[in-house]
Amino acid sequence: MPVEETETKVILTHPADESTSLTILKHGATVISWKYKGQEKLWLSDAAKLDGSKPVRGGIPLVFPIFGKSKDEKHPAFKLPQHGFARNSPWELLGQTTENPLTVQLGLGPEQVDPELYKLWDDGKNDFTLILSVTLGDDYLTTGIEVENTGSNDFEFNWLFHTYLRIPDVTDVVVNNFTDAKCYDQLIGENYFEKSPMISFTEEFDRIYKEIDSKVIFQVVEFGKVLTTVERDNLPDAVVWNPWIKKSEGMADFEPKDGYLKMLCIEPGHVNSFVHLKAGEKWNGKQTLRNGGEIKVQTNIY
Repeated sequence: MPVEETETKVILTHPADESTSLTILKHGATVISWKYKGQEKLWLSDAAKLDGSKPVRGGIPLVFPIFGKSKDEKHPAFKLPQHGFARNSPWELLGQTTENPLTVQLGLGPEQVDPELYKLWDDGKNDFTLILSVTLGDDYLTTGIEVENTGSNDFEFNWLFHTYLRIPDVTDVVVNNFTDAKCYDQLIGENYFEKSPMISFTEEFDRIYKEIDSKVIFQVVEFGKVLTTVERDNLPDAVVWNPWIKKSEGMADFEPKDGYLKMLCIEPGHVNSFVHLKAGEKWNGKQTLRNGGEIKVQTNIY
């Protein structure tokens, strides 16, 4: 069967190629595996908690309604834990929507969020519906989100696909098309424009790239070969992150400790500013991860 549902997971198998598949953990609606012709494309920690006890370390966790931890005591999301509650709530499989390409949808509403956690967001006054669409294509994976304000109060939120890509060795790859982008470096707390023609990785890396045209794609390139192409729609920002040695050692659910060499997070989202959603309105955003591709330089690297 192309779509199989178990108590804890939803498994999609490409109808024309059984070696291409993906697995969605219902907890957090987290895609924890995407195999293209038998090759795993996402990184998942060996110590990731898949029992619902905490957010998953790896795959594609979903960040909503706050990115990081709010520092503004007056903000409605100030009391929420890091990255909100979507990645740590049980989602419901709504069903299959298309056969070609194979697509399923999962949903989350306030009734599925832990009541004590939900109350931390503006005293539980915000009614919402999240619908996640996951598509398994011939050589791509698309995750799309629809946020609907189903209540009578306006609210604002962040969204992020916290995507962990699996790579052979992070020291051998570069990422293109961030040149001249506005950047906030979270390690030094400074804003600047990215001037590197290609981003490379030799130490801890944690930057938010802001307000990048959706036409710009990001590519992970190893020795001149594109490993993964990241496409975005209505997601103007992107976080690029690798914890490196010290931070990996400090995370109990990060295993093996040298796993930082095998992963790289490129995370499309709307995090530099908030999406303001009026009562009754909807907002959509999506990312597509594509296996391989031709190198496409869209910035001035000279």
